[in-house]
Amino acid sequence: MSEGIRLDVWLDVACIAKTRSQAKELCDGGKVEVGGSRAKAHRLVHPGDRIMVTVAPGFRRELVVRGLCESHVAKARARELYEDVTPPPTAEELELRHLERFAPPPAPPRGTGRPEKRARRKIERMRGR
Repeated sequence: MSEGIRLDVWLDVACIAKTRSQAKELCDGGKVEVGGSRAKAHRLVHPGDRIMVTVAPGFRRELVVRGLCESHVAKARARELYEDVTPPPTAEELELRHLERFAPPPAPPRGTGRPEKRARRKIERMRGR
């Protein structure tokens, strides 16, 4: 199979993405780079290609394609399709991940979203209900 395989299929078979549609969304969202440039889902990958996938904000995986397969295989066999060359995180990155894990999400700005009870009643009075 020297002609290559679609990127979204390879990401799915290699268990980088859970489904092929999720792999396609990663590619369409600009989260996947092949050889340093953004890659579309239909791009063909070949052994030796370097793929960078942004899995979560601030968390990137760097992979080198070692094998191709079009059909699903066991997870142990799927790990043989790539070599993970992601550099280990620095101490600052680990600390930041730890803090983000326990920090509450920021509150939305006041005045956005659904009105509170008092504001809702005021709106209803203005409408004559």
